[in-house]
Amino acid sequence: MLNRAAQFLRPGTERKMSEIEASRGQLFAEPAISLETRGDGSMILRSRIEAKAPARSVGHWIRRWGASTPERVFLAERPRPGAAWSHLSYGEALQKTRAIGNWMLDRGLSEQRPLTVLSGNSIDHALVALAAMYVGVPVATISTAYSLMSGDHKTLKAMVHLLAPGAIYAADLESFGPALKAIEGTHDATILTSGPVPADASATIALKDLLALEPSSSAADVAQDAVRPDTIARLLFTSGSTGTPKAVINTHGMLTSNQEAKAAVWPFLEQEAPIIVDWLPWSHTFGANHNFNMVLRNGGSLYIDDGRPTTKLAAMTTANLKEVAPNLCFNVPRGYDMLVSAMREDADLRRQFFENVRLIFYSAAALPQNLWDAIDALSHQTIGCSTPMVSAWGSTETAPLATDCHFQAERSGNIGLPVPGVELKLLPNGPKLEVRIRGPNVTPGYWKQPELTESVFDEEGFYIIGDAMRFADPAAPEKGLFFDGRVAEDFKLSTGTFVNVGQLRVDGIAALDPVAQDIVLTGHDSDAVGFLIFPNMMACRRLAGLDNDVPARAVLDHPTVRVHVAKGLEALKRTGVGSSRYATRARLLDTPPSVDRGEITEKGHINQRAVLANRASEIALLNGNDPTAYVGLDLTVQT
Repeated sequence: MLNRAAQFLRPGTERKMSEIEASRGQLFAEPAISLETRGDGSMILRSRIEAKAPARSVGHWIRRWGASTPERVFLAERPRPGAAWSHLSYGEALQKTRAIGNWMLDRGLSEQRPLTVLSGNSIDHALVALAAMYVGVPVATISTAYSLMSGDHKTLKAMVHLLAPGAIYAADLESFGPALKAIEGTHDATILTSGPVPADASATIALKDLLALEPSSSAADVAQDAVRPDTIARLLFTSGSTGTPKAVINTHGMLTSNQEAKAAVWPFLEQEAPIIVDWLPWSHTFGANHNFNMVLRNGGSLYIDDGRPTTKLAAMTTANLKEVAPNLCFNVPRGYDMLVSAMREDADLRRQFFENVRLIFYSAAALPQNLWDAIDALSHQTIGCSTPMVSAWGSTETAPLATDCHFQAERSGNIGLPVPGVELKLLPNGPKLEVRIRGPNVTPGYWKQPELTESVFDEEGFYIIGDAMRFADPAAPEKGLFFDGRVAEDFKLSTGTFVNVGQLRVDGIAALDPVAQDIVLTGHDSDAVGFLIFPNMMACRRLAGLDNDVPARAVLDHPTVRVHVAKGLEALKRTGVGSSRYATRARLLDTPPSVDRGEITEKGHINQRAVLANRASEIALLNGNDPTAYVGLDLTVQT
């Protein structure tokens, strides 16, 4: 039976969903919620959908598929771009997980002596992480940016010191040598590597030597049998705007309950194993918990993408998509921006993508409406109807799924409804509805930070996430919720009007398309909003007709680029109502966001507060008297 959300679909989408559900089973569970209104004005929103009892541990999944479907492809990677895929089956994964797990137990790794991973996504990374979780040892994967892009490794040192790991995995000693050298003295861990080990390297072991050991399963399996839902599975770092990132505890119960909730609202996962091509880093909850665990829980196949949503690496992603033909697509808005450009130029990619992908999932940031419309138009052009586009919402502290849009929304930005087992508390906070979360997916706290842990839960045990929500239709709550910005990021103009940072950022990116890669808003206690723009340099060069060797500042100051921005500001003003809905000035930044300064995460999410704190000189130019330093609304009049 087609779910009732079909009544809101664009013509053509209902046909596609009907055909899919008739041939493959129901795509989404029908929305079913309860809404409790309290005397203090707060509301409790719950799902009425029932989920299955979760597995005891993540290790249960690898043991299940390793025994029942040992030949099925679990993971695949390319040793280098363009090379043939190397595959790991579920049976091989179980055998190697046990071997590495036995070594970890012998080395004394434990819940207090975790595994730390410095490297990016790979089969070997997956094996050491699974082995740790299999035997009850937490795994803490640290973003490669802190090892490979940092100048001083200060944050990496603080993370390793906090973790006190028993072992550290680095893919190779050449690339990660400077980082390993920098953290000497902060730990007493054994170094584990997939690369060659010099004869004089002390306390360093080659992973291949562990895999060559007799694959006895007894010790590892005994340890696995002792793992409980409250055993720590992962320690994931959040990128705070100041200080050392916090290590969020993710238990096995959080991760397994999250995937049962997902399967309950996406029932097709029970009939059709997911096949995905994915680059999203396992140092973040979207890639590690949502995507990797979805594949593992459902016996699917994950092809590790060696591409990224960057100018240099985007072509690798498109080549991988053409070759693998996944049935699900996960990405962040920046990735879809680049994918749209590629599909407009490549009919074979477009056909391969839309004929195989059952649904398109975006997260980490809102998908600008112009991108939503572009994807929808390409789908109609290719297969004659829309491909469902959905999103979800949560955080590292919620493993990450708290809400899921398990219906096709009318437009971009709908993050759906609470998933089974999760309660959302919505309470008035100024002009907004602040949201708080309670459920089996919520973290018990932060590693070795009890005071911080206590401060993020309210008197009823709801996690205080700091986000705001609004109903798509207050009269029909089953139509879902929209993210309404961070409570702490929103600010007032001198007029007393609140600026909705999250919504205006998305509207601004759409209005300035294709120039704005991302936007940070300014204007606290002033009379107007300003934009600091991280530009899409490739698009700006095309607009200006300038080559790659022309300096960034010269490209951004080109009259064609400036006029394009001015026209975008004017278009945004025409759609806005009041000074809080548009910007009067914009400054194009010629330096990218900094990892060391906490301005950006590995998956491309901009930290608004960190940028504002670090870019005082840019804000001064934006607000100054030199009209060449910014683009103003009046430029359209001048031209």
